[in-house]
Amino acid sequence: MNVSAFIIPALILALFVFARFRGVKTYDAFVEGAKGAVPLALSLFPYLAAIFMMSELFSASGLNDKLNALLAPVWKFVGVPPELGPLILIKPFSGSGSLAVLSDVYAEYGADSYVSRCASVIFGSSETVFYISAVYFAGCKNKRLALPVAVSLVATLASAIFACLICRIM
Repeated sequence: MNVSAFIIPALILALFVFARFRGVKTYDAFVEGAKGAVPLALSLFPYLAAIFMMSELFSASGLNDKLNALLAPVWKFVGVPPELGPLILIKPFSGSGSLAVLSDVYAEYGADSYVSRCASVIFGSSETVFYISAVYFAGCKNKRLALPVAVSLVATLASAIFACLICRIM
């Protein structure tokens, strides 16, 4: 018998029991929360549509390839294999696109190679900056995105460099 299969249902049951003891009407609270989710989802839609279009345009326009070619010497200088440039550039825009690039790296270099280990750590240590920014800032009244996005992109770059350094040492 697998005990872990019962953890989530047990937590949900415990939540309902706790709410009952506190006198909270769980169904009414759920419906009230769902009412707040609909306007949030509607306010998120334009931001997410813009991010998805930006991501697709970045790849389809060839800008991704040109930027990779331009940055190849920089990647080499900071200790990142130039083959990982496409992963580093697409990850802030698209999680599924970066997963496809990661799969290509595995197929071309093998799963145990230095390049693939670096790619794995880079993939796991970074996030889709623009998607997350769209989700977080859609509900904010203050829309000053430049500084938080810039800091996130610098942190993503630093994590890629550090990931390759760690993989080189290990």
